[in-house]
Amino acid sequence: MKVLIIGAGVAGLAIGWRLRQAGADVTILERAQPAHGASWAAAGMIAVAGEMGGAQTAEAEYGHHSSALWPDFARELEAASGQEIFYRRSGALMIARTPQEAAAFDRWSGVDRLTAAQSAAKEPMLTADIAGGIWAPDDAYVDNRALGAALAAAFVRSGGSLISNEAVVEFHVESNRAVAVATPFRRHEADVFILAAGAWSSQIGGLPVDVLPPVKPVKGEIIAVKPPPGVALPNSIVWGNGIYLVPRTDRLLIGATATESGFDTALSDGAVDWLSSRAIALMPALRRWEVIEHWAGLRPGSPDGMPILGPTKVQGLFAATGQYRNGILFAPAIAETMSRLVLEQAEGPPAFDPRRFS
Repeated sequence: MKVLIIGAGVAGLAIGWRLRQAGADVTILERAQPAHGASWAAAGMIAVAGEMGGAQTAEAEYGHHSSALWPDFARELEAASGQEIFYRRSGALMIARTPQEAAAFDRWSGVDRLTAAQSAAKEPMLTADIAGGIWAPDDAYVDNRALGAALAAAFVRSGGSLISNEAVVEFHVESNRAVAVATPFRRHEADVFILAAGAWSSQIGGLPVDVLPPVKPVKGEIIAVKPPPGVALPNSIVWGNGIYLVPRTDRLLIGATATESGFDTALSDGAVDWLSSRAIALMPALRRWEVIEHWAGLRPGSPDGMPILGPTKVQGLFAATGQYRNGILFAPAIAETMSRLVLEQAEGPPAFDPRRFS
């Protein structure tokens, strides 16, 4: 079976790697450089509690399933690629600034409820002005930039063909079956096509409007700050005051904004000010930390906020997009789901079916 994947983000690369392991002939076309879109701009969180809260939804269930896959997925990927991805199940601390926020935590399950003193013991840099918190021991993170490079290496090592700087501009459909795609350079034919182009998934021609995934770009800006000499980083992910903080080897990531401004990725001073002030209110000591990087990415949002995974109304065409902020969290599960859909004609999660919008 010949499979062509459009988009070499974490989702497209993970799907391609799994399909190659099963023996499929896989080519991935990427409009720019592999894993340099939303995958590169993310904070790398594998945070079911932080992202889903106490929700009992199909998306939360999928997140828990994917989180459970991550330890084995990380070990397998490092072995296959020969590269580290720095997966760490650090746990996450969610902070309540007010009694009302603390009361909302009562609905959460699978977490430990903490007093203000217990929260401060977990993270000494926290302001004294908090009402309490919860501890989610299973939340984790990975270096998303290392993850993208490792997935690309594992895919190519497995025999996959990865073509960069070749954007798909149009699908060719005959008798309601996708038969090829066109790029500025050539026509590519395949038996199966998987549209995993992130925020650009709705920008390709040749398909009926009700077949294109209704994905919209949601801009997110993140900053990285460096501690003063001799000052330690937080031990875990921290959520609170409308932001998150993710420790890395030598820096702390602070994110993230969310604005709908089309495909604009221009950086704004206002985003730095907003993120910094929110972080300092949560951890006053951060006032002395230096901002060393500031970047933006475009997340693929969907109308109902849920992923778009599965077959479309056009035969031979599948979609794997719409993950919004959860592309890293969902990566192992998406690779598993899409490979089974393509190779075994299995059923995908009904709540994520691309045809639900038409």
